[in-house]
Amino acid sequence: MKNFNGKVAAITGAASGMGRALAVALAREGCHLALADKNPQGLAQTVAQARAATLLPLRISSQELDVGDREAMFAWAAASAAEHGQINLIFNNAGVALSSTVEGSSLADLEWIVDVNFWGVVHGTQAFLPYLRQSGDGHIINTSSVFGLFSQPGMSGYNATKFAVRGFTESLRQELDLQGHGVSATCVHPGGIRTDIARTSRISDNVKGFLIDNEQQARDDFEKLFITSAETAAKVILLGVRKNKRRVLIGRDAHLLDLFIRLLPSAYQALVVWASRRMAPKPGKTRPAVYEPQDERGL
Repeated sequence: MKNFNGKVAAITGAASGMGRALAVALAREGCHLALADKNPQGLAQTVAQARAATLLPLRISSQELDVGDREAMFAWAAASAAEHGQINLIFNNAGVALSSTVEGSSLADLEWIVDVNFWGVVHGTQAFLPYLRQSGDGHIINTSSVFGLFSQPGMSGYNATKFAVRGFTESLRQELDLQGHGVSATCVHPGGIRTDIARTSRISDNVKGFLIDNEQQARDDFEKLFITSAETAAKVILLGVRKNKRRVLIGRDAHLLDLFIRLLPSAYQALVVWASRRMAPKPGKTRPAVYEPQDERGL
């Protein structure tokens, strides 16, 4: 897919961040849009910005949607294909973050992050793949993270979902290459992108006094790592689609970490532990909480 003019792209997580930036960038290139997000206000703003980005008479539809809801995702895919006539691209971009120890992670929090970060990608891929195949020129773009390349303490749930997206997408790409139906797939690994993910993330009490001082400080420190704009990320992603890349790294931090992992595929963990100890609060300030399930479901 060398250009997006006249194509139709579906985007999840379109109410802000990379999803919004992708919508605006694609609109400028004459691409029709089917947008989805749980935030209807942000979604409406994205629609307005996408329309303002071009003078072309684009078809732009929007749907309030929980990507973890499989039936809703399949219904959205069918409705989008019916309204637009075809679907050429699906950007499974919606994502959330969770900071918690392994021992202290509640089942509710783990189900929440898996539903959005992993099942959302699976649902979007399976729901849209038949329509992409029908178009004869389709592409699936799944958002993982640099945390799909390496792990760090306090992010086990997030790491698990992003590693899962990576493995799922790499296997998908190989299947598509073998089938030769005119559909391809790309896995995206962003570094620190200036989005709302820090403000919307869940931070458990069990990491306070262990890995972080307090919640607000942790969110502020997290946002300091956001060195790449969402607009730049969108440009890199679309270039990766044009070049049919299997993996797209976004930001110099992502490229450096990728090199770091290649050089020290397992030894990097000891360095992360060393750095975490230096950055962690002094021992004795507070004690990390331990999650105690209330019933057999852990709720």
